[in-house]
Amino acid sequence: MSCSEQLMTALDALDRAFTSEDPFLVTGCTYCYVEQDFAELSGPLHLIADDLVSSVAAEVPDHWGDFPRLYRRLVPRIIRRLITGQLHVDEELIASRLVQAGWTTWDLPLAEALRDVWSAWWQSTLHTHPSPVPVRDSLSLITVATNSLRPWLNTWTVTNTPAADAHLADLVNDVMFEFEITDLRMGFYDEYDATAELLGWLLTEVRDRVIDTRLDDPFLYERLQATAQRSI
Repeated sequence: MSCSEQLMTALDALDRAFTSEDPFLVTGCTYCYVEQDFAELSGPLHLIADDLVSSVAAEVPDHWGDFPRLYRRLVPRIIRRLITGQLHVDEELIASRLVQAGWTTWDLPLAEALRDVWSAWWQSTLHTHPSPVPVRDSLSLITVATNSLRPWLNTWTVTNTPAADAHLADLVNDVMFEFEITDLRMGFYDEYDATAELLGWLLTEVRDRVIDTRLDDPFLYERLQATAQRSI
């Protein structure tokens, strides 16, 4: 089974896992939403319009009477559209909303199904270039959602494919603009400071896979030493 097929399998499993989430009476901000919206959100999941799913995906939590439950119920729709590049909502915002919804505290089958999607999505991304979602955005989302960057970098290190290297070049070109890598935070609210882990990884573990002389700038190594000393 290819990585893309494994991803589709994980997304289908996510759908099945979340069928346990029954419809409920949705309430919220009547200034931003009308009764028809609440009625639609309270009905069958597959009948909720894509535009309304996107709106809820991005909306601030305090606009809903029960934000965690609503977000949990919509997760299969949100995640499938996001991964296939159809959601058109900032990926880092989705990560932050998932954290606010407390996804890691959900019933085990739900949380595990979502974790399986993260893994399958990352593998599929590293084997597909270009990918529906830019690699920096997918990496930021799964890093913030799981509060961990290193496992995803480890997977990238051992994935020696032309697609993975092409993504690596894209990432370096992105984060090296105005030396953003020296103060790089992930998440819509800058929740995750990725500077030390990502910079160290780029300068040591995968340096030979990137043709970019900007990575040889002494300033970067000074910055890496400084961040390492602060973490001691």
